[in-house]
Amino acid sequence: MTPLVAAAVLIAAVTHASWNAIAHGIRDQLLAFTLVGGGGAVCGLALLPFAPLPAADAWPYLLASAAIHVVYQLLLMRSFHLGDFGQMYPIARGTAPLVVTVAAAVFVGERPDHWQAAGIALASAGLVGVALWGVKGSRHGGVKGSRHGGVKGSRHADHEESGRDGGQNGGGAPQWLALTAAITTGLSIAAYTVVDGLGVRASGSAPGYIAWLMILEGFAIPAYALAVRRGALLRQLRPVAARGLLGGLLSVSAYGLVLWAQTQAELAPIAALRESSIIVGAAIGTLFFKERFGGPRIAAAGLMVAGIGLMLHAS
Repeated sequence: MTPLVAAAVLIAAVTHASWNAIAHGIRDQLLAFTLVGGGGAVCGLALLPFAPLPAADAWPYLLASAAIHVVYQLLLMRSFHLGDFGQMYPIARGTAPLVVTVAAAVFVGERPDHWQAAGIALASAGLVGVALWGVKGSRHGGVKGSRHGGVKGSRHADHEESGRDGGQNGGGAPQWLALTAAITTGLSIAAYTVVDGLGVRASGSAPGYIAWLMILEGFAIPAYALAVRRGALLRQLRPVAARGLLGGLLSVSAYGLVLWAQTQAELAPIAALRESSIIVGAAIGTLFFKERFGGPRIAAAGLMVAGIGLMLHAS
């Protein structure tokens, strides 16, 4: 991996953590992901006239990836609804490079060396530490927010705030629903990473691939929101439109950089380096959402990053 590729992936990592934080910070998660998806689709449409059409061999990957991305967005919404950003984000992102390494070996023939295998083990230990150090939700079954759930959002801000305050209770027993949502999110990340790694290489045009991917996936959540909220949707979107659309722009930028990098280097090291965003996400959770990360969770996150560093060794 060249320094230019590494720099691009690191920028993508910071950008990705930032747009996830923007989405998490919008109380109504359906509105948040409507704006992120819609903003991404608009960026894809704007890029379309300047990007070559992807080759025919890339289209099966594009369609599969768009479907996986929609599932990923729904799972991410659920994760953010159930748990702290500073914990859900590291678990979801930390799961992905471990699965991608195995998938790349099986489906792409990119097998890890001894250093990378050791990194997988170390990162896995760190992931377990972050996961089991009290995946925290509200005092009522580990669910954050109101009874309306993370997809439909909250009608009452006081319910949402009550759920989030309940998530600040230090360590304790894991909330398994939140843990399951975060790990499943990570599996979806791994799935689209491998699919897109193959697809963008077959496309002959990274800009064309990202443009069409954003268009194909970007309208799904907004369409669902329109069907559910109907005439009230535009009124609900206005107060958070600027933040949400910024999140969409950052999302396109982050993944565009990653897709380009996947044309330049092996999938597993890129997936591993990208997840340095784990530390960025933990810092954002502590500084901006006032979530107590704690010494043991910091140490566990450090293990994850150290493992990711070993996975990058000799790549």
